[in-house]
Amino acid sequence: MNAHFELQPAEEELQELAEQCWQEAPNRERQLEEEAFEAGRAIRNGDYSMANLEAIVRWKSERLVQYLIGNNTMSIRRALEVAAAPESSTGEALTALFALRGVEISMATSIMAAIYPERYIELDMADLEALGQARQDVRFYEEYLAFCRRLVDRGILQPQTELPGPTPLHALDRALVQWSRNRML
Repeated sequence: MNAHFELQPAEEELQELAEQCWQEAPNRERQLEEEAFEAGRAIRNGDYSMANLEAIVRWKSERLVQYLIGNNTMSIRRALEVAAAPESSTGEALTALFALRGVEISMATSIMAAIYPERYIELDMADLEALGQARQDVRFYEEYLAFCRRLVDRGILQPQTELPGPTPLHALDRALVQWSRNRML
């Protein structure tokens, strides 16, 4: 079964929504995001530590940090090595991260997006709502990622170069989240 994505906000709104998302984020949220992308860069450069993984998990969910402690250093290292390997497929990276306690698809995609913001986008409910969807599994994520990559390949979003995760994919993530937030107002 193929997922069908239908962008809810107008394409012309996306860049402005991405900017608004960052501007309206509380300072703590901004700080956590900056730390997550610094940790992702460190992982990409070979530092597969619990501290780096914790910084990314804390960015997405303080609640899930307690589950990380149940993972030993070796299993974290193995999972992050696969997730950070440039030759790993999306499915291989996700499967490696799923082996960690407390990591499901939403968290795994956040980890991947922090490590490789130019290759991956987070999968979260706000993004999916902005694309008219709700199902979440590996195949779905691969279709979602392909859809998002096609959007940014069209050049409708520019990287937010002064912000963490300075890529068009992460700007799209911010735009989709902000569109969803604006609908709740």
